[in-house]
Parts: sequence; C-alpha cells; structure tokens
Amino acid sequence: MWIQKTITLKPQPRGFHLVTNEILSNLPELRDINIGLMHILIKHTSASLTINENADPSVRDDFESFFNDVVTENKPYFTHTYEGSDDMPAHLKSSLLGFDLTLPITNGSPNLGTWQGIYLCEHRNQGGSRTLVITIQGE
Repeated sequence: MWIQKTITLKPQPRGFHLVTNEILSNLPELRDINIGLMHILIKHTSASLTINENADPSVRDDFESFFNDVVTENKPYFTHTYEGSDDMPAHLKSSLLGFDLTLPITNGSPNLGTWQGIYLCEHRNQGGSRTLVITIQGE
C-alpha cells in the first residue's frame, strides 16, 4: 500500500519545535500499517527537519543557540539578503540539517526511540506555515 499526503504545519516562531503529534494527528491512515516506511519532505529552503530529544525543551533552546553561533547573521560576504539578515543563514542551516526524514513504521506508529521526536527547525524570523509531503509505504 502506498499513501501520500500533503499537510501544513501551523506557523512557528524562529527556533526548534517538536511537531511529532501535529504530524501524526494528520495521518489516521498510519494506524493501518503494520510494517513500512514513512518519508517526510519539507517543501522549503529556509526550514528543516531533524529527530532529537522529545522531553526536555532546553535541548531545543540549545539547538537554536548553537546554530545561531555557527551560522551568524550579517556576514559581510552574504549577498542573498533580499528578505532580511536571517535569509541566507536560514538557507545554510536548512542545508546543514536536511529537508527530509525516513522513519520505520511498526504496528501503526513511527518506530522512534523513547526520547525521540520530530523537530521542525524554523530558521526564519517570520517563516509562516510549512508544507510537508508525507509518503508512506507498507502493509
């Protein structure tokens, strides 16, 4: 069985946001999959996806601090600044973290570790809603 859906995540401020439940609430079909794979693609170049700690919010704050330190704004050599000083750094952060995830599905749920959750990594100050394409293959 193949399923493909496009979902829109609610707008988030700049930072790292746990969106596992928001994604799963849009996928009731997942319950019918005993074994399979779920691929999630974010259709943006200034936001990304990753999997990490789902319990302690300070991890998400530390992610934001680290990436802001590694990819700082207002570098004199950035020329892609049409949409503000966060524009080019957002593209770089997105490329570093990645635009997709592939997760195993077991008994109707993503087979994540106990402390793992899916993050939306919003790299823009005003990113807006974000669109995901989710493709599920399984039986």
